[in-house]
Order: sequence, then structure tokens, then C-alpha cells
Amino acid sequence: MLHPPRAYLYLDAVARAGSIRKAAEQLHVASTALNRMILELEEQAGTPLFERLPRGVRLTAAGEVLVHTVRRSLADLRSAQSQIGQLQGLVRGTVRLGCAESVATDLVPSAVAQYQGQHPGVQFQVISGVTNELVNRLLQDEVELVLVHDPAPSDELRVISRLHQPLCAMLRPDHPLAGRESLRLADCQPYPVALGDRSFGSRRLLDAVLARARLPMRPLIEASTVQLLKEFTRQTGAISFQFQIGTLQDARRGELVSIPLVDPALSGSELVLAVRDSRRLPIATLSFLELLVSRLAEITP
Repeated sequence: MLHPPRAYLYLDAVARAGSIRKAAEQLHVASTALNRMILELEEQAGTPLFERLPRGVRLTAAGEVLVHTVRRSLADLRSAQSQIGQLQGLVRGTVRLGCAESVATDLVPSAVAQYQGQHPGVQFQVISGVTNELVNRLLQDEVELVLVHDPAPSDELRVISRLHQPLCAMLRPDHPLAGRESLRLADCQPYPVALGDRSFGSRRLLDAVLARARLPMRPLIEASTVQLLKEFTRQTGAISFQFQIGTLQDARRGELVSIPLVDPALSGSELVLAVRDSRRLPIATLSFLELLVSRLAEITP
């Protein structure tokens, strides 16, 4: 097993915890020893790495530069360890994935289960959330892959796969609009609706269309999770909105009806599978990436 330099681990832990005391507790070391290590690093660097605050510490500009380099080094070391293990015939490792909530209850669990059926020694760490947050985690090497909707173009992202994903209205089968093959947002406006909060990329798309068309839409509820919105639709009949891939499971079960919205601004979204450009991925992650590409290719737009 390759062990990273202790100073790297200590510096990273303090930066994440924002406190020498909290980091020491997580590392199971004495806070005096950890503080001494940080002071030694600052002496070697010739500049403070942390700003001392009344209730913790905060990285200085120099600290940000060093921690960014340290985290990339730790990620590269994990990658090297995984590849060495693979060369020794050891099928193990950890895949760290950030995914949109739309794929967190169907596609991702299914793909992970399929992969672990062939490689039971591989573990997964999955974080779901909104696109900007997940892309930031990717660029900080906190995850190795992201599967998100409409990330902003960036030279730091390498897109592996794209899947066209219209926004859909989700309705109960007994809703008056449930028999339609497609809808415009204006068709939904007279009915009760449930919306994701403003951290949702889909909410920003909806708000932009409503503002341009000057359509008032007052939701009965705003929520920060897709599952809550779906359950509210099931119980009340209010229309909620979700990218198509997040509606497939409910449609298969017959619990909800999914109807694509044909407004131009709502029909052109994409689900994007991406990695940080120039990042060397561990063998297990590369192997799972291939499976994800294959699974996405099987989904009919």
C-alpha cells in the first residue's frame, strides 16, 4: 500500500475542517502535534498558509495554492495505487461520483449494482446535488466523475458523453393533461404546480420562460429535493417538473405520467458525463466510466 506524506494528509484535513482542533479529532492525533506540523510547513513555505481566526482557521492565498496541489497529488497517488492493484490482479478500489438527483434513484443505483455484480471489491461514494456544486467538487478532486445537467462550458471539463434531455411535466394519470403527447409551459400555468427551489437548474429554465412570456405561476410548494416534489404530485395532483431521465422509473411503474415540454428553452437540455481535464483516473473509475457510457447510449432520447 502506498502511503501519502503525512504532511499532505494533515494539511488537507485542516483545510477541510477549518479548525486544527477538529482536524486533530478526525485524524486521532494531538492538536499540538498537528499545529506544530502546520507551523513547520509555513516555515518551509516562507509564508502563512492559514489565517488564524477566533473560531478556527482559513486558508490564505498561498495556502489555497498549496492545498490545490496537495489534493491533486493525493488524487494521483490513489490513481497509481488503483492501477498497481489492477496490475496485480486485484479488482478493488473506490469510485467517487457526483450525480444529479434525476439519476440518483434509478440510473446510478442500477449501474452501480450491475458493476459490483462483476467487481464486488469496488466500493462507491456517490454524492447527489445541483450542477454547480458537483462541478466544483469535480474540479477540487473530491469526486472523479460527474453526471449533471447543462454544466457551464469550461476548459477544465472533459465531456465524455452527452444525452439530450427535455424537461418534462410530471402528472398523475388522472390529471386533465395526462393524455397529451407534448405540452407547452403555458398549458400547465392554469393548474396547481410544485417547483424545485432556485438552486435547481430546471427552476432557472422555467423562470426564464415564465418571465419572457409574462406568465404568472405561483407554486403550491417549493422544495429542495426531487423526491418530495414527486410525492407531492402523487398526493395532490399538482404538476411538477423533471428532466426526462428522472421520470422513467415512475412512468414504468404507472405512478406518474411524463410529458415533454416543447418550449425551445426547455427542450434542449443535456445530461453530461464529464471528468476533470488532464485528471488521471483510477482503473476502477475508468472501468465504471465505460459502463456508464454504455448505459447512457441505451437510453432513447
